[in-house]
Order: sequence, then structure tokens, then C-alpha cells
Amino acid sequence: MERHITVPLSAQTAISLQAGDYVYLTGTIYTARDAAHKRMYEALERGEELPFPMKDNVIYYMGPSPARAGRPIGSAGPTTASRMDKYAPALLDLGLRGMIGKGKRRETVKDAIVRNQAVYFAAVGGAGALLSRAIIASEVIAYEDLGTEAIRKLEVKDFPVIVVMDAAGNDLYETAVQEYRR
Repeated sequence: MERHITVPLSAQTAISLQAGDYVYLTGTIYTARDAAHKRMYEALERGEELPFPMKDNVIYYMGPSPARAGRPIGSAGPTTASRMDKYAPALLDLGLRGMIGKGKRRETVKDAIVRNQAVYFAAVGGAGALLSRAIIASEVIAYEDLGTEAIRKLEVKDFPVIVVMDAAGNDLYETAVQEYRR
């Protein structure tokens, strides 16, 4: 099924998505990779505020290349999501509603997705230049010293993703393999 949805992402919308759905996101999402996740996790351990509210938001695991003249961002392809698996359950428990990356996730992340009625999307790896066309604004909002790993607030229009893991725990990486074997 093909869906056009607005982010931030409500629980009701997240629950309605199914593994395998093609989704086009419009609205605000945030970027964060390994180093930013580590800092956010450490901030939580110290009882500090995070750079943006987790509630109903979506994090894109991405570090862009420099923007060309006249563009808000450079190539913007996904990073391997499993590198954030250590931190994802804590953020999901704070209300994070969606994550965008590539590759499989650990069982602890799947459990947190189900527990929090969230969703994991995949963006197509190797297509960063094309994905960047759906990003209409980009602003560094935290950890500027991390360079490409700084946290960015992105405004996106029809950003293409696929639901890989839905709120019921269905995992496209598993079901697609089973379907292929038939």
C-alpha cells in the first residue's frame, strides 16, 4: 500500500502502517547518528533535556555530505541502523515514534517498537542524492562540533521510505525472505 503521511507521527498513524507499505513523509524529522545518540544517551543519564522532544518525532539515521550551492543539504543517504540499537529502546520509551535507516534491528529494538507503538522505516541505501531532493530545509540544532553527525532538523516533502518493522512487530526483512523461499 502507498501512503502519504505528515510527521510528527501520531500513535494512531503509526499503528495503521504495515510492514511493506510505501510511505511518503512530509513535515519535520530529525537526523542523528552514532555520536549524537551517544551524547543524547549520556544526557539522559545525567537527567538533562534532550536537544529536541522525542514525543511522536522521527529520527533519520543520516549524516549528509556538504550542500551544493542553492541546495539545503548534500547527499542524504541512510546509515546502518543497528549502530543505534544500544540507544533506540530508551528513546522509544520517551515517545520516539519512528526511525529511518537501513538494515536489520536487534530484538530489543523490535520489542521497544511494539511496546511503544512505533515504526522503523528503511530508506534506499545508495540513493542519497535522490533522497536529498525531498529535503526542503536543513538546520543544525545541536552538537555542531560533530560535523556531519550533528543533529539536524529537516523539513521534508514526500520523503520516500518503506515500513520495515511495524507497530505489531512484523519485520519485512524476515517476511520477505520467507516469501522469496516459497
